[in-house]
Amino acid sequence: MFTYRPLLDNIRLSFFDWNISSPTSTFIGVKNYVEWFTRPDTPRIVGNTVFFTVFAVAGSMILGLVLALLLDQRLPGRNLVRGVIFAPFVISGAAVGISLQFVFDPNFGMVNDLLRRLGVEGPDWYGDPAWALVMVTFAFVWKNLGYAFVIYLAAVQGLSRDLAEAAQIDGAGRWTAFRRVTLPQLRPTTFFLMITILLNSVQVFDIINVMTAGGPRGDGTTTLVFQVYRESFVNFRAGYGAAVATVLFVVLLVVTVIQVRVMDRRTAQ
Repeated sequence: MFTYRPLLDNIRLSFFDWNISSPTSTFIGVKNYVEWFTRPDTPRIVGNTVFFTVFAVAGSMILGLVLALLLDQRLPGRNLVRGVIFAPFVISGAAVGISLQFVFDPNFGMVNDLLRRLGVEGPDWYGDPAWALVMVTFAFVWKNLGYAFVIYLAAVQGLSRDLAEAAQIDGAGRWTAFRRVTLPQLRPTTFFLMITILLNSVQVFDIINVMTAGGPRGDGTTTLVFQVYRESFVNFRAGYGAAVATVLFVVLLVVTVIQVRVMDRRTAQ
């Protein structure tokens, strides 16, 4: 009732021209889809979504695994550091976006101030679309790093010590043991995180809305989800927004099915 009915209703709505403030709508068939595929801003928005998703997923997972392996060791103050890493995950995305606005401010932000001290001229984080996209991607990774870290830490603590000791006895170095022993045992966890972080990153709205509002220059950091919001609730084109949401749903469905099949094949091997 709360998932599939809205999904089907969204697909139905994508075939209509409907101003969200109007009580009536007009059936137009696939014109919303034709418009989306032929609009000049579509490649840019798709590219933003792919860049944001790929680097958000990769950054969260790689850093999360590195920190999990590091903080699984007996180090002084490790529990405090674990808490510090996880803390941003429980903060709202809007609060994170507002905080990092000051950090990345081109004039008095901490990042550009540090770069100036190193003799490097900092970029215009809010005026250059490429750097703005990097900025919001970093904000997402910083906020969600704790999630990947906690999941990986639990998996690392459950690894078989016997296999690690056997690899060490056989003369395997650290890198070989990590690649041949640790990573294969973490495969189910990696698959789980890949799915969940992918779905989470594609749906990010709050950070982008607070930090850049989809800009600069119109669509510099606009992703598909932000386009759905802008078309539906700013431009009042609910039918077109529903079409974009349907396209995003189909893409996510295909990607998820491919990931599941790949994982099943590797598990069978």
